[in-house]
Amino acid sequence: MKLRIGTRKSPLAMWQAHKAQALLEENGYETEIIPISSEGDLKLSQPIYQLGITGVFTKTLDIALVNNQIDVAVHSLKDVPTLLANGLKLSACLERGDNRDIFITKSDDFFTKEKRTIATGSLRRRAFWLNQFPNDELVDLRGNVQLRIQKLIDNDWDAAIFAYAGLDRSEILQELKTKGLNYHFLPEMVSAPSQGIVGMVTRDDLDLSHISNKNAEKAALIERSFLRKLQGGCTAPIGGFAKILDNDQVEFKGVVLSLNGKQKIEVIETATVADPQEFGTRMADICIEQGAAEMIKKIKKELNEA
Repeated sequence: MKLRIGTRKSPLAMWQAHKAQALLEENGYETEIIPISSEGDLKLSQPIYQLGITGVFTKTLDIALVNNQIDVAVHSLKDVPTLLANGLKLSACLERGDNRDIFITKSDDFFTKEKRTIATGSLRRRAFWLNQFPNDELVDLRGNVQLRIQKLIDNDWDAAIFAYAGLDRSEILQELKTKGLNYHFLPEMVSAPSQGIVGMVTRDDLDLSHISNKNAEKAALIERSFLRKLQGGCTAPIGGFAKILDNDQVEFKGVVLSLNGKQKIEVIETATVADPQEFGTRMADICIEQGAAEMIKKIKKELNEA
C-alpha cells in the first residue's frame, strides 16, 4: 500500500512532509507527497484570527483526508485543532524540535529605543510582548517564513517574532547575518501548545502509533488538552509547554493573557504524569479557577467587535 502524504506547499511544510516521509519509509511504507494549498496560505491579507476560529491551515488537508485523496496529513501540530473532524485522529508525532520563540532585529539601536514597532500575526506573541514592553506598537505579519523575513526588511519595523524551529528547519538562521539581521531568544514567552512538533493526522483506519515519538506525543497530549479545556485555539493568547523529564516526570508551564498583555494567569507544576490528557485538563482547571474562562470570553467578544 502506498501512503499519500498531504502537505501545504510552503518550504517549511515541504520540509516537514519530507521528514515524515523518511520516517514512514524507514518503517517499511511506500509513499508519495501531494502538495495542497490551504485557505490560510491563500488569504494573506487578513490576520490569522479573522480567518476562522481554528484549523485555518489544516482544513483543506482534513477535507482531502475525509475524501480519501490523501492518507496522511502532515502539519505543524500547533496549527491542528484540538478537536479533529469525525473519522480523523492524530496518529503520530515526530521528535520535537526547539519550542522557543525568537525576535529578529535589523538595527543596532533596537535596545536603546523607547518605542519600537514589532511585527507578528500571533495574538499570543503580541500579548506576551506587550506584557513586557507595553509602550511598543504591534503590527500584523503574515506569510511563510521567507516572506515574513522579506517584509521585515522592506518595512519600517524594528523587529518581528518567529518560532525558532521554523527558521531553523527552513535553513534561514544562517542567512540572517548576510541580510543584516540578528535573532534573540524570548525566555519569558511561553510557546504555543505543540510548537516545534510535527504531527501526522490520518483517518481512523490507519494506525501509525508504533512510529510516534513517545516524548513528543506525551507533551502534545498534555498541551493540547490544556488548550482544549480553555477553548483557545487561535483566538486567545494562550501558551503551554510540557518539558518531559525522567521517570514520568513532567514540568509544565501554562499562561493565559489578555489581548493587551496587562492581565496574566499562570500555572507552573512539576509532577509524575501517568495520564497526559488528565494532567493537561487539570492544569487548565487551575487557570480557570483564577479567572481564565472569563478572560477568554472577554477576548472573544473584543475580537468579534474589532
